[in-house]
Amino acid sequence: MTKDAILTTPTERPAHPSFWEAFRYWLLLGFISFGGPAGQISIMHQELVEKRRWISERRFLHALNYCMVLPGPEAQQLAIYIGWMLHRSWGGIVAGTLFVLPSLFILAALTYVYLAFGDLTFVQGVFNGIKPAVVAIVVFAAWRIGSRALKNNLLWALAAASFIAIFALKVPFPYIVLAAGLLGFIGGKVWPDKFKVGGGHGASNKSYGPALIDDDTPPPAHTKFRLGRLVILTGLFVALWGVAMLLLPAGTLHDMGVFFTKAALVTFGGAYAVLPYVYQGGVEHYQWLTATQMIDGLALGETTPGPLIMVVSFVGFVGAWTKEIFGPDALLLAGFAGASVATFFTFLPSFLFILAGAPLVEATHGDLKFTAPLTGITAAVVGVVLNLALFFGWHVIWPRATEAAPFSGGFEWFYALMSVAAFIALWKYKMDIMKVIGACAAIGLVYTYIV
Repeated sequence: MTKDAILTTPTERPAHPSFWEAFRYWLLLGFISFGGPAGQISIMHQELVEKRRWISERRFLHALNYCMVLPGPEAQQLAIYIGWMLHRSWGGIVAGTLFVLPSLFILAALTYVYLAFGDLTFVQGVFNGIKPAVVAIVVFAAWRIGSRALKNNLLWALAAASFIAIFALKVPFPYIVLAAGLLGFIGGKVWPDKFKVGGGHGASNKSYGPALIDDDTPPPAHTKFRLGRLVILTGLFVALWGVAMLLLPAGTLHDMGVFFTKAALVTFGGAYAVLPYVYQGGVEHYQWLTATQMIDGLALGETTPGPLIMVVSFVGFVGAWTKEIFGPDALLLAGFAGASVATFFTFLPSFLFILAGAPLVEATHGDLKFTAPLTGITAAVVGVVLNLALFFGWHVIWPRATEAAPFSGGFEWFYALMSVAAFIALWKYKMDIMKVIGACAAIGLVYTYIV
């Protein structure tokens, strides 16, 4: 470490945030969590690890690696995990709820405008500007994770193999995760030094100063595993799901409860892995919306805060509106009810996975038998995130292209330049992510009206 770094690195451990201080942060995060999981994780890392120092990088990444192997939105699950570590179960529930609640209301409002007026010129202008920023954020996240995780040639090779597998060979993400975890487990025994890099991602060469939950901080009492607590939690969540299902009237809302519960349990590999399932159910089987509406919903979901899988709220809103479940005079109420049901049943399992499973994960902190597989998974995730960046970039720069003709329909040079400029702002000039998003949104709005 350089002399300047030593002089500028804080030396005192930060004070434990109050419940309401954390509440305010999680609420803010719900409004600014753009950029898909990679962007959202990058935002949390910048704020919680680098600025506030509520948790160390190794502990942050150890939690993230667990979330990566679960079905469901890993960024929301990471928020639940950290909220739980700071303020017990209620802290986790608040963090996870506020992560998606602003997105639910924003997406519901935009969907209402979409259905009632059909005029999204202003909204599309803002979104057109945000999309290049999203590309830059995801590329920047891949660079940040890779710079910390890929500490040797073996991990670089694993990341490259992961990218080739998902990009060229179309291997499903769950298989990549399983293979990377298995290779990490074997590697931890054969080449322990190659995988002993702390918490899965590896330690950064940069020090942010002592953290509240640091590498060597003893686990708080509430994080210790207790079988009785696991049984009670599981029973409570099953009961909550059952009561919610019983309260839903037969028909569209009940069908949504069942369908989105299933969707929540097959979302291995992120939102793009489950979108074909949601498309099949929402468009083809239940006919809640059309194929064109589904594409429009994905565009809204990509550029609003919250996990991309929040597109289920759009599906629920349009489905309940289209079916007129409360009659033709209560379409807005019907749409919001459908969006709420879709959101509740999609995200409920994530709370159980974290609140029940996190104590087991905390017990593995620093144990090579467990961290080596997570190290392998993290290296593979670098390749997957890079693939996601290319996927986003392709849709932004060649918006009218198809898989059969991937470079057809015209090249959007202006948005390509915006992506490059946004990445330089993040990477070279260390600009705040939200300032970059705001600037790009304003530029996109102006450009849309000009052209």
